[in-house]
Amino acid sequence: MDKKIIEKIKEELLISRKQISAELDEVADKGDLRAKFPNLGDKPDENVQEIDQYTTNLATEKVLKNALRDIDGTLERIERGVYGICKYCGKGIDERRLLARPVASACMECKNKLQSSK
Repeated sequence: MDKKIIEKIKEELLISRKQISAELDEVADKGDLRAKFPNLGDKPDENVQEIDQYTTNLATEKVLKNALRDIDGTLERIERGVYGICKYCGKGIDERRLLARPVASACMECKNKLQSSK
């Protein structure tokens, strides 16, 4: 794979990582990065809103943490020089797939096999 393309992907991943980290800071308490429980008041309708917002924060937190995990894993593969190699069969991942989904760690053949076995 062309090194210029890998560098471009790396730059985009670093930008995405920064944006996702900022979003995570909005829904999670800093320090322990757990979903924030909002305090809107003591009235019943406010309590319902708090629970609704907390549930949304939990779901958002999970999605964002998974995205960060994928990005970090991809950046690690780039640093180790194994980016673009399928973790299941060891063959190269098509460049078009990596441009469309930079965090992909499986080639389309293996991905399709995994999805059809579920």
